[in-house]
Amino acid sequence: MKKFDVVVVGAGMLGIAHAWAAAKRGLSVAVIERSRQAHGATIRNFGQVIVTGQAPGTMLSHAQQARELWLDLAAKAGFHVRANGALVLARDADEADVLQEFADTRMRQEGYRAELLSGRDVARLYGGRLAHHCAALQGHDDLQIYSREALPAITRYLAESLGVTFITGTLARAAEGGRVCTSAGEFQGGHVFVCPGHDYLTLMPELFAPLNLEVTRLQMLRAAFETDPIALDRPLLTGLSCVHYGAFSDLPSALALRDVIQARTPMLLENGIHLLISPTPYGELIIGDSHRYGQDAPPFNDEAVDDAMLDLASRALGARLRVLERWQGVYGAHGPAPFSVMPVDAATTVAVMHSGVGMTVGLAIGERVAAGALGR
Repeated sequence: MKKFDVVVVGAGMLGIAHAWAAAKRGLSVAVIERSRQAHGATIRNFGQVIVTGQAPGTMLSHAQQARELWLDLAAKAGFHVRANGALVLARDADEADVLQEFADTRMRQEGYRAELLSGRDVARLYGGRLAHHCAALQGHDDLQIYSREALPAITRYLAESLGVTFITGTLARAAEGGRVCTSAGEFQGGHVFVCPGHDYLTLMPELFAPLNLEVTRLQMLRAAFETDPIALDRPLLTGLSCVHYGAFSDLPSALALRDVIQARTPMLLENGIHLLISPTPYGELIIGDSHRYGQDAPPFNDEAVDDAMLDLASRALGARLRVLERWQGVYGAHGPAPFSVMPVDAATTVAVMHSGVGMTVGLAIGERVAAGALGR
């Protein structure tokens, strides 16, 4: 029996968040991960911390706290973080109406740090390359993290500087009462945090079954400029995202925009496409994404979806793009809330995301849950 103050099951975003929160408090921590390196939603998605897109209340509060935690962790672990905010571009008057309503109402009421840019303001950016957009919202608090490199860097930092023990290539079969049964033996923790991602079957299926949870599969692209690259220093979104993100989606103008999109390009809504262009530290672009929901994530991509996303990105940038890589993202979806924290017993807590904003709020979830469970 190997004993630690805290045992964490899962080395993705939420698992890492709980491990860091416990280790910062001077506790001995073990992290059990079935893969050699976690490769779920944490590294498959964009790596964005989209504070401006979060709904008022719990999600915005968590995102604001997580932003500060990310900046602290990046300084300590030495990974790339871009703190230039993000731009939500309005392609037409319907999208501009959403940004205007947000700026006139919710932005001021809820304290979002953002600024509405006119078409003239947008034309001054990037040598006029975005001048075909009629307005934009510049979010000042949004961060960009290249998660493919950040997650390994965080893992090294936790192991080398904070003494966290990582047990990889190991399957956790059961967790109860502070005891974790794994393929590498049993572990005892003063408290166990179970962060299984979208795996609802291996551990505690009886806990998840009543929730009728689903997963969503995303199609993602990595691309490069064929000619005349734009030196993007922040992520770009369009008004398509305004019908998706909670900061905007319930505004009357956003509901009207959804009707317009449904009438003009229903394929975008049918496939859950809302354009996000995320520049990597190497001048490439991560482009996505689409959303297909169900009990499982089928492995077959639809080329029409990739074509639609590539066309949207090319139009937004006014440039021809070349695809370098294609892959699928996946995360848990359609839960009772954007995330769930479920105490199982006095020594066991389960934390899972039901949305694609684990990078945006995960560090804050880990900090808050750990503080409550550990009493420090």
